[in-house]
Order: sequence, then structure tokens, then C-alpha cells
Amino acid sequence: MIKFLISLLFIFKFNVLIAENNALFFVETALKNNPKIKAERENLKAIKQNEGISRSEFLPSLTISGSQTSTETSKIIDQSGSRSSDTKRNTETKKISVDQKIFQGFSGYNNFKKSRLEFEKAKNEYQQVEQDTILSSVSAFYDLIFKYKSKNFNLANLDLFERQVESDRSRLQKGEISLTDLAQSESSLAGAQAALIKADTQYISAVAEFERINRVSAPPNLENNLDISFSMPENLDEALELANSKNPSLAIARINLAISEKELKVEKAKLSPSATLNYSKTENSDLSATVDEDEQETVKATISWPIIQGGKNFSSIKKFKHKREKNSLLLSDKENEVKSQTATSWSFYQSAESVLISTEAQLKAAEIANEGITLEYDSGNARTTLDVIQSRSLLLEARISHAEAKKDLIVSKLRLLSQVGGLNLKALKTP
Repeated sequence: MIKFLISLLFIFKFNVLIAENNALFFVETALKNNPKIKAERENLKAIKQNEGISRSEFLPSLTISGSQTSTETSKIIDQSGSRSSDTKRNTETKKISVDQKIFQGFSGYNNFKKSRLEFEKAKNEYQQVEQDTILSSVSAFYDLIFKYKSKNFNLANLDLFERQVESDRSRLQKGEISLTDLAQSESSLAGAQAALIKADTQYISAVAEFERINRVSAPPNLENNLDISFSMPENLDEALELANSKNPSLAIARINLAISEKELKVEKAKLSPSATLNYSKTENSDLSATVDEDEQETVKATISWPIIQGGKNFSSIKKFKHKREKNSLLLSDKENEVKSQTATSWSFYQSAESVLISTEAQLKAAEIANEGITLEYDSGNARTTLDVIQSRSLLLEARISHAEAKKDLIVSKLRLLSQVGGLNLKALKTP
């Protein structure tokens, strides 16, 4: 039983460690803790209430009011000169009033449609911030991995040069190499130390950026990180089609045009007649000297039609016509922009795949060359110190280029998914 519990605890800890190294874990943390996306969530909730506000225009309103008046009358003298006694009266009034708008020239209807469009716009704005957050989170995670590997590559390279300098000093004493060869090794060692300092500084900056975006501490060990894959468009035509239908910035431009059309209709409705219906019931007590109580019920229908308002409404209509034309032009520009950016993102994605294949071949060739040159140098063949230094420099460059190509491919995928409106948690899956 104890062994079973220990095994279960080990499995649980192992799974937690894996989860904490997973890019999906950091994306979910960023989406939960990032203040920008928190603000967009609250904005979405606030915009949602506009629908209820617009819907209230179609519903009756009920008002209950009451008043109490105390009136004291003194020094009462009639026309004959006789003086009457003073009077004191407490008058109480209770009123219930119900108002219903019957017709507003479709102003209420268009305001309601406008509020729904504003909510759709807010959802697309939220999606845009969510995509930016995921893009920043995953990019920061894989940039951290790249800087971590680059630091380790430079650390390993420094270790090799330190051993080479020690070996060359021994070989110089034996007369196997010249002082020039040792100087070349020492120079390369100094260069490796400088490169490590630079790589370490870049790693520290990457850690700070990662923690700023994800609001959690950076994982200390990134050797066994879990990769993620993406559901990508298969060709450029599919990417363009998806971008045309799902790109949030393009959707926002379309909604802005639709909102401006509704605003124009609302302004035109202000020139139309409107009709309202009112029902009220009033109860009065101690109304006068002859009436103690009474009740009044009133039904009132009102029709109004604004004829002249100093040209205000006509100017407003012109204003919203110009606004609609502006949004139409912005939509046309946004369509071209999204199309161009999608094509560019697709090109970067294809280029990144090709670069990754090239760097894989470069790395394999550099590893083979370095191994062979090092063996020949150690065995005392014709290989010089310069040959060894060059081969190690090429190997270091190949390792860094390959690691960077992996990162660039992931980032290019993210940017393409962002363009086609598909960058969300559903698009991220463990391989």
C-alpha cells in the first residue's frame, strides 16, 4: 500500500512538472492574469448591458409618486368685512403613471440593432486581445527556450576552448605546436567568454520579458519542454479565405460600417412623427373645504412631429452620412491590408519551414566536420589549431541557427494563425 501511494505521488509530481513546462500552461496563465485581457472581459460585460438598455425603449415605464402638503390660512375676511376663523388643511396626493412609446420612427429598433452590433464588435476586440496575448505568451516562451539553448551552447563552447588552451599549452612545451597556435586558441577562448556573457545577458532579458507577459516565474529547466503543434491552413487560398471570414480586425471594420448605417437611420427617425400613450391614476385626500377625497383616471395619447429645429437634424444626418462613407473607405483599406498581411505571413511560414530544413542539414554537416577535424588534430595530423577553431565556430553557429529556426517557425505559425483569426486555445494541441 505504501509503495502504491509513493508511486502515485511520484506520478502526480511528474505530471505537475510537465504541466509547468508546457506552453499551454503558460498561455492559460497569461489569459487568466494578463491585465489587458481582464480589462477586455469587463468591457465585454459592460457593452452587453447596452442591449438591455435599448430593449427598455419598447417596454412601458411605471412611475409612482406622492406628495403631502400642509396649508394654513389665516386672517380671512369676506367682502362684507366679516372675519372668518383660520383654517388648516393637510392635502395628500398619490399618483401612478404608466407611459408607453407607440412609435418613434424606428429609432428604438435601430438603436437596439446598433447595441447588438456594438456587442459583436466588443467580442471581436476581445478576440483580438486574446490572440495578441497568446502570440506574446508563446513567442516569449519559445524565445526563452532559444536564449536558454544559446546560453548552453556558448557555455559548452567555452568549456571546449578552455580544454583546448590547456592541451595546447602542454603541446607547446612538447614542441608539437607553435606559440602562434597557442595565441590563436587563447584568442578564441576570450571570444568564447565574451559570447557567453552576451548570451547570458540575452537570457536574463528573455526571462524578464517572459515573466512580464505570463505573470509567473520562468521555468528553471527548459531541456525537456513540451512542444505544441498547430492546426494550420494547407495553402494560401485557404488562408486568404479564413482571413476574409474570421480576421477580427476585418470583422471590426465591417461592424463599424454597419453601426454607422444604424446611426444614420436613428438620425433620420428623429424627423419622423412619434406617438406615446399615458395612463395615470391620482388619489387626493382633504382636497378642499367641500371635497374630502377624490380619484382621477386619465388616458392621454400624444403625437408629435418635429418640423423645424434650426437645421440641427439635417446637419446630423449629413454628419452620419460622411461617417458612413468614412467607414466604407476604411473597410476597403482594411480588406486590402488583411489580404496583404495574410499573404506575407504565409510566405514567412513557408520560408521558415525551408530555413529549418536547411539548418538541420547545416548542423549535421558541422557536427561531422568538427568531429573529424578534432580527431585529426588530436592525432597529430596536418590539421592546424585554426582548423579546429573554425570548425567549432561553425558548429556553434549551426547549433544557434538551428535553434533559432525552430523558434522562428513556431512564431511564423502563430502570426499566420493570428491573421486568419484562428489563434486560440483550440488551435493549440499537444503532439
